[in-house]
Parts: sequence; C-alpha cells; structure tokens
Amino acid sequence: MIMDIGGQALIEGVLVKTRDKIAISIRKKQRIQTKTEKTSNISKKLSKIPFLRGIVILIDTLILGTKALIYSAKEQEEDSKEKITNTSLTITIAISFLIGIGLFIALPLFISKLLTQNRILFNLIDGLLRVAIFLAYLIIISTNSEIRRLFQYHGAEHMAIHCFESNQSLTIKNCKGFSTIHPRCGTSFIFLVLIISIILFSLVWAESFFIKLAQRILLIPVIASISYEILKFSAKRQQNPIVKVISLPGLLIQKTTTKQPDHQQLEVAIAAVKEATSP
Repeated sequence: MIMDIGGQALIEGVLVKTRDKIAISIRKKQRIQTKTEKTSNISKKLSKIPFLRGIVILIDTLILGTKALIYSAKEQEEDSKEKITNTSLTITIAISFLIGIGLFIALPLFISKLLTQNRILFNLIDGLLRVAIFLAYLIIISTNSEIRRLFQYHGAEHMAIHCFESNQSLTIKNCKGFSTIHPRCGTSFIFLVLIISIILFSLVWAESFFIKLAQRILLIPVIASISYEILKFSAKRQQNPIVKVISLPGLLIQKTTTKQPDHQQLEVAIAAVKEATSP
C-alpha cells in the first residue's frame, strides 16, 4: 500500500501524486486522457526531512499544480472556441498571485493598523481578518458554476483516494460510499497556515507597515513547514480527541471546497488514482 498519496482538482480533471509517480487524468468529451511522469528524486529525498519537507512540498505543489492547471486548461481548447495562450495564462497566474498577496496579507494588515497599535490586539485582528476574508472568498467563488465543477472534481479526488486507502476496488460504486472530505486536504492545510500565522506573527513586531508586510511574506515558508507537520501528525491520529478539535475547522471548510461528483467525474479521479498507484 502506498500511503503517501495526494491530489488536486483540475479543469475537467484530477491530478494524483504518490511518492514515485504523478498522474493527470483529463475528461476529453467521451474519453479520459491520462499522462504520467516520475516524481522528482530531489523532492523525494528532501520530503523525508521533518520541517524542511513542508517547504519543499509547498514549492513542489505550487509548481506542479500550476503546470497541471495550465495543461488541463489547454487540453480543453479542443472543446472550446476560445484559445488559451501561454502568455495569457502566465499573466493570469501572476495577477492571481498579486491579488492573493493583497487580499490575504496586505488588506488585513492595513485594516488592523487603522484599528489598533496594541501588539496583541493587532495580531489577533490581523489573523481573524485573514480567516474571515478566506472564508468569504470561498463562499463567493463557490457560487460560480465553473468553480463548482472544480469542487466536484475535488470531491471525486478525495473519494477515490479514500477508496484506495481502504483497500477496496476502485469502482464508482465503492467510491460513492466514501466522503468527499479528507483529513490531508490542502484546504485544511491552508486553514492551519492561517491559524499558525496568528501565533507566529505575534512573536515578531515592527512599526513600519511595509516591514510588517515583508515579514509576513518571508515567513510563509516557516509557517508552511510547521503547518505541514501538524497536518501530517493529525492525519494519522484522527481518533484522538485533541486532534479532532484541531482538525474540525479544516474539515468543516471542506464542505465548501468539495461537492458531490457525478459518475463521469468519479471515473476521471479513479483513472488518475489507478495510474498513479500502478507499479
């Protein structure tokens, strides 16, 4: 059994990654197209080192996830009148990154600075605002029909992985018996990042708005590494009462970021899991 398995929803597709292999399955009209590649040897070696692996996996996931999203978007060109260029995709990703920095880091920081200069209150308000903006963002985008389909593929990915981890045959019937919520999901990871950041940012202080902003950006890898270790620890101890309390907020948020998939979406997820876990 391959225990280290994770995935990501794509545009009409699913990415599944194990320690040795990456599989991307895309729905192409009435067929499923799957491609595979080997996992980077450097990533595999560094992913064994506690705390460092959180940073490595964050960078690796961002790069791999971006490439996979670009691939899935371009693969849908045949079914769409719109043509996607590499330049437009690069610009879109860059703008999305800048908006993310502005929305989830700069905006809460700016509002907090207007409200108080008390160190404890400042970091508490800053952190709570980030959580509130994140939740509001998820709720708003979930109303979009295309995002909803993405969330359905997210649910399909979780159900197929659950099925595999339970040693059951990867069939639509078996997968439908599992939840769309998974304890190792990236949504839970992001929520942990938000909570850990409240604690960590309270330990560093600067009067300047721009220094505060720089600190928050530069400390992202540190926060990611701590959050990853907590997520990995809690995923293996789901029956522990303390772990249940820690995990609950992230699991509840997944009710927004995952939706029940249809049969065709489950077929795509199953194809990706089968290919990623095959010898």
